[in-house]
Amino acid sequence: MPLRLIFMGTPEFAVPTLLELAAHGHEIAAVYTRAAKPAGRGMKLQLSPVEQEARRLGVPVVTPSTLKTPEALEEFRAHEADAAVVVAYGMILPQPILDAPPLGCFNLHASLLPRWRGAAPINRAIMAGDAETGVMVMKMDVGLDTGDVAMAERLAITDAMTALDLHNALAPLGGDLMVRAMGALERGKLQLSKQSETGVTYAAKIDKAEARIDWNRPAHAVLRHIHGLSPFPGAWCEMPSEGEQVRVKILRCQMIDRSGAPGELLDEHLTVACAQGAIRVLELQRAGKQPMKAGEFLRGTPLKPPARLT
Repeated sequence: MPLRLIFMGTPEFAVPTLLELAAHGHEIAAVYTRAAKPAGRGMKLQLSPVEQEARRLGVPVVTPSTLKTPEALEEFRAHEADAAVVVAYGMILPQPILDAPPLGCFNLHASLLPRWRGAAPINRAIMAGDAETGVMVMKMDVGLDTGDVAMAERLAITDAMTALDLHNALAPLGGDLMVRAMGALERGKLQLSKQSETGVTYAAKIDKAEARIDWNRPAHAVLRHIHGLSPFPGAWCEMPSEGEQVRVKILRCQMIDRSGAPGELLDEHLTVACAQGAIRVLELQRAGKQPMKAGEFLRGTPLKPPARLT
């Protein structure tokens, strides 16, 4: 028999898992998501990506401001779900909620736990220079991503990948993994294993204060910093334009075997020297403008040596 599930998620990353669970015949009793927020120039209320899909599927949507009240617990229990599936929901689940479904609450996390517990595992894995990451399904407890692990899928991180690229690769991988996990749970064959106590790292939320590019680092570290913050919040530097320094976000780059003083422009193709080696800018964005390829940018803002980026 398919499971009766509560699905809890908010951003685009969670959508493939919701769709896969529904497509594989599991009954989605309710979708819990964060409430709509004002967004865009008109500050119109914007439904979360998960709520948009839930409405399209005709599934009841719940947007509580807290799960810590007796009323919230009573409503949660009233759905009579076998289990809950949680994907980037954005709200802490207290113990009574975790205990409510008879089979438990299961979280999809975008890292190879116990590495990168916390809020920003995709960004941090790239920024740290990790060679691989993945997705894991774990049975939730009250700790921060400390629950027992059920299943995992690994994925190599290449130097060409931005955070958006990795997000878009992991999201469908996670949907498939959660479907397999819920299938095993349905058959009573889901095996859980304790997380290792060694190798624990925390993926702290990205702070905009970290976004400035430091050209005094090696080229590989600069590239991973840029790609780990692309497209949001975007790693930035200042470059000369019409006699003043303008802030520009660099969204995509590649390593080049050149050398020079850190921040020095080495040619007319936006090749910038780092402490060791250099990077060539491939895509960037000026404040208030759309992202553009380096060639397009240079047609409007020609930059030549000995210009410096800071």
